[in-house]
Amino acid sequence: MLRADQLRWVGFAGVLLLVVTTLVKGGAPVLAAGIAGMGLLVLAWTLLGRVLTELPDTRWLRWTLVLWGAPLMIAPPLFSGDVHSYLAQGEIAAHGLDPYTFGPAEALGTGSAMTERVSGYWQDTPSPYGPLFSLLQRWIAGVVGENPYAGVIAHRLIELAGLALIVWAVPRLAKAAGVSERVALWLGVLNPLVLWHFVAGVHNDSLMLGLMLAGTAFGLESLRSSRIDWSQMSIGLLLVAAGALVKLPAIVALAVLGTAIARRQGATWGRLALVGAAMVAGMALVSAAVSIGTGFGFGWLRTLGTSGSVNSWMAPTNWFGFLTGGVGSLFGAHITQTMIGVGKIIGYAVIACGVGFVLHRQLKGRLNAVSALGAMLLVVVAFGPVVQPWYILWAAIPLSACLPMGRSRNVLVGFLAVFAVVLPPLSGSPGVLITGYLGSVVIVAASYLALDRLARRTTPEPVATSDRVEL
Repeated sequence: MLRADQLRWVGFAGVLLLVVTTLVKGGAPVLAAGIAGMGLLVLAWTLLGRVLTELPDTRWLRWTLVLWGAPLMIAPPLFSGDVHSYLAQGEIAAHGLDPYTFGPAEALGTGSAMTERVSGYWQDTPSPYGPLFSLLQRWIAGVVGENPYAGVIAHRLIELAGLALIVWAVPRLAKAAGVSERVALWLGVLNPLVLWHFVAGVHNDSLMLGLMLAGTAFGLESLRSSRIDWSQMSIGLLLVAAGALVKLPAIVALAVLGTAIARRQGATWGRLALVGAAMVAGMALVSAAVSIGTGFGFGWLRTLGTSGSVNSWMAPTNWFGFLTGGVGSLFGAHITQTMIGVGKIIGYAVIACGVGFVLHRQLKGRLNAVSALGAMLLVVVAFGPVVQPWYILWAAIPLSACLPMGRSRNVLVGFLAVFAVVLPPLSGSPGVLITGYLGSVVIVAASYLALDRLARRTTPEPVATSDRVEL
């Protein structure tokens, strides 16, 4: 088995190969090299889970994250062009228009360079994000103007701030759940999806999760003493509310913290209802203050479903519509969109039941708060109307801080590894993509054989401990 320091540099080589190929124009061979770079990082990350006992401390993992993430800072936006929507929405706000009413095409014009960089799916849709994120978008637009390069860097810095909060929070959540901090950092923070979509892809999910997880950590810390530290709990609740005003799914952490408070005060349904009412009132008050204070008003409430306007093929609730619609088309019935709507309603019902079930188990002490957070977010992602590879991180990061060694953790490792290579770094024709993926398999396989030969010359594997992930 390769040593941890060797795996660190294998991963760095993979990231570097990916970045170099994105800066070079070419067809299938260049794409194959880029995807191979992704594969090398996934391979290095996976094998690193087997040698965590070699690490001197958790700082080693943090510095590895810095090393692997640094080359991605100079890469163009990869895996998604959502950051161009962020820039266009910020420009709309900077012009004094309402990003919750106008899409880029209507507000900036179809001939605008900023509009042209936005995906055709989103050129006519208003912003689906909360007013706190819109405020950041407007600030960035006011500083960098229509410079796309400066805008991407500015948004990357925002998402890096969110990632820093995640790095701070995950070990604290792992400690609260009784899980190894090393495993939690390796599995939840260093995994390739974080690098691909929070650093390279510049998704605001990083900021949402950073605020939510930091707030949850603060809130749970306030419950550790004999009396609740309400000042610390208030900070936690404000951070979670801020995360929800970036993207709404962060609001589930309020349910987790509210249930934790209710459990401390008697674990009755009446107490839970009382605390829940206080949480709703507090969230409404913070939302109103931010909505009015930023000048955006409450238009964001009517655009929350904007992202669901495009049928996500990865969302299980949409499969029902695709399947029944496909069968119906054989008989001349055009019911796909209708049945997708039915599937979404079923999904919402499952989410409501799943969240209620998890909260019940948490209230009765059968599930700790961190596990409840991960489980609820898993239900929200799996049965929501839209699923993207980076959405997996909503649940994966808190789950990494609570899953014990065994089958569940190994399943999570497998999911993260698979979803890390689902999307190519850049778009291309189907033929180029297929050829690129096939070529990358050859490159990664050859690299693995070379690494295996090198591994035979290294010291034997360490004895399995709780810090080692069996694969």
